Amino acid sequence: MSLFNLYRNPLLFVVFTSFFYLSFAYDLERTDFIKLISLYTTLFFLFYKKVQIFKTNFWLLAGLGIFFRLLFITSIPNLSQDFYRFLWDGRLVFQGINPYLISPEMYLSNGNLVVAQAQLLYEGMGALNGSHFSNYPPVNQLLFSIAALFSGKSILGSVVVLRIIIILADIGVLFFGRKLLKQLNLDESNIFWYFLNPFIIIELTGNLHFEGVMLFFIIASLYYLYKRKWIIAAILLGLSVSVKLIPLLFLPLLFQWFMKNKSSARVGFSKLVRFYLLTLASIILSFAPFYSNEFLINFTNTIGLWFQDFEFNASVYYIIRWIGFKAVGWNLIESVGKILPLVIIVFILIITFFRKNNKLKQLITAFLIAISFYFLLSTTVHPWYVATPLLLSVFTTYRFPLVWSFVVILSYSAYGSEGFSENLWFIALEYSAVIGFFLWEVFLKDKHQKITTK
Repeated sequence: MSLFNLYRNPLLFVVFTSFFYLSFAYDLERTDFIKLISLYTTLFFLFYKKVQIFKTNFWLLAGLGIFFRLLFITSIPNLSQDFYRFLWDGRLVFQGINPYLISPEMYLSNGNLVVAQAQLLYEGMGALNGSHFSNYPPVNQLLFSIAALFSGKSILGSVVVLRIIIILADIGVLFFGRKLLKQLNLDESNIFWYFLNPFIIIELTGNLHFEGVMLFFIIASLYYLYKRKWIIAAILLGLSVSVKLIPLLFLPLLFQWFMKNKSSARVGFSKLVRFYLLTLASIILSFAPFYSNEFLINFTNTIGLWFQDFEFNASVYYIIRWIGFKAVGWNLIESVGKILPLVIIVFILIITFFRKNNKLKQLITAFLIAISFYFLLSTTVHPWYVATPLLLSVFTTYRFPLVWSFVVILSYSAYGSEGFSENLWFIALEYSAVIGFFLWEVFLKDKHQKITTK
């Protein structure tokens, strides 16, 4: 049977795609990069064709997205060991222990093994993770504890509970994403560049990363913001920050949204301040059960590691690092890690005040530009981070995050059978593709379309 007929037959398409997903979920080791990239490339190709051919059948694509996620339901994550830390934190919280005050390494060194399967979880998360205090915000901790509540001492049971939560969050993204696309007069099938993307299915559902939960709150917040229900929108945005801190970057960008079409600038500014205060109150209330001076010190120090200690899959920073080695002979991460956040803040303030962001599509585009710039200057960009620009892009005219969701798989080449070692050529290829496609979209896409339509 030709590939063309395969694309046109939904049943055969599902069977063929399911085979590759099952192989990815149950018969793949992270160190087998050749198999990993072969499976992923095939799945991405099938996904791209699937969305193109069946985009008029919303419920078929929605059903396929849910079905492919369910294929992972009893699999143990094979590309990331972070979930062991999730289970650890959840079991601590379930017992009423503050996960921000003691690291797994400290816990084990004291000989206190109240946490079920403590040694197994510690070995699973790795010594690097286990030596640091938790950096996962409180809504995450709540979800981790739900897994402990319903699964007891079962690691697989905990994985299944967390996976169900993430699948439900993605269904929420589908629901609000479709509504938002309709409000923007965009093709509702755009949401499947996120919902059916193998990157999202593998990294979020498969490997249990909670970006999907954060994105559910962000998209729901944007929908209610558009509907002028700013109180609900503020609470939801606060909850998104309490899943992952990254949405804090978006707060300044809301300035023009509240200042537009008001009877006076004073009224708009007053509502903006109240929105910020309510968002901040939601964040503070979520952190309140864990708060202490020791918590504040541990949490901020752990977050700081992502700027001044950790390095992975970076772009601009790796160029700066190379220049530093050539110029002074050592790694400048400690100094650069303090400067780059300031550059990011200045950039966000520039697009806040000097770019039009008073319409929803403009606002989401500003979100996309801000988060992409942040990741390009970050010292650490794990693959699942790309979920945020990918979802934001479906409400804009930009598709470079779709390219990014494909080429980011190259970062897994760092995990070889002989240990961790990044291949800088692969990283260069990844970011060349992303930045190159972005530049094409900005400067050449419209000219190309005009030529091809003549």
